[in-house]
Amino acid sequence: MAVQRTPKESRLQLQYQVGTDEEGKPVIKNRYFNNIKHTATDENVYDGALTLAGLQEHMLLAVQRIDTGVLDEF
Repeated sequence: MAVQRTPKESRLQLQYQVGTDEEGKPVIKNRYFNNIKHTATDENVYDGALTLAGLQEHMLLAVQRIDTGVLDEF
């Protein structure tokens, strides 16, 4: 049985450190951007993420691309 994955959608997650708590541990916040074209290259998504991060006052910790797809037998 062969299975094929059909890309459905992508979204972007940017993780920021927005401060520290009472114990000095970093406080992390996530920002999500939906409707990223699944055909966009990783490099283009990353470049866009850096552009968005440049508009923020907080330090960028991580960039993640989250892809979903449908699995079908053929």
